[in-house]
Amino acid sequence: MLPASRPGTKPIRVGVADANLMACGLISSRLKRRFEVVGYATSGSDLLGLINSAKPEIALVGCHLEDGNLTGLLALPEIQSRYPEIRVVLLLDRSERELVVQAFRAGAVGVFDRSQSHFDHLCKCIVCVHQGQIWANTQQLKFVFEAVAQAPSPWVANADGVNLLTRREEDLVRLVADGLGNREIARKLNLSENTIKNYMFRIFDKLGISNRVELVLYALNSSRRPMLITNKESREATQPPKREGDQG
Repeated sequence: MLPASRPGTKPIRVGVADANLMACGLISSRLKRRFEVVGYATSGSDLLGLINSAKPEIALVGCHLEDGNLTGLLALPEIQSRYPEIRVVLLLDRSERELVVQAFRAGAVGVFDRSQSHFDHLCKCIVCVHQGQIWANTQQLKFVFEAVAQAPSPWVANADGVNLLTRREEDLVRLVADGLGNREIARKLNLSENTIKNYMFRIFDKLGISNRVELVLYALNSSRRPMLITNKESREATQPPKREGDQG
């Protein structure tokens, strides 16, 4: 069993938000065995109040809260803006492509599918994102990579909308999002593999990231496509990151 924290360290502080008190209570009571649960909320406004007062390190947020469809997801951009130090995991009832993509675009560092995962996996998720990793299974990462590969250029920019990468570097990011490795990218661009490695180091340095999945997530968050889907659309519709599918 994965320990909640190392000996002699403080337990990870976790806040929980879900659709009703019973769901919050069940999750919280089990998490308390291994983490410090600082409180729980059932609405978007209560979630923001909880984060402001209790300052959890990790926030587990249900996609749908009691005050409406997608209200958990809709709260993520404000949490990211006001409390960027808090790492948010969106709890999903199923891994719908648009919800997964929008969760990462809105600032989540992980998505957790409750329909396909055990409670011990949730505990492992909390520890991993606390350590700075990204939590997603293989299918969820595929959704994100596809979204970035389909995004229009320019799509890697700072808060002022200024491109951070050259056109060649953007080409490399798009090929990474297509799932190509350095050797394949070098062959496609008619460059040496060593040149591609140098490009990758330069891109990581410019963006302040450390691995390829973080690069794709950065590109997704920098996309100029709409930040969140609407309710109507939802109804129609370094260290390597930790993948849920790799759990043992």
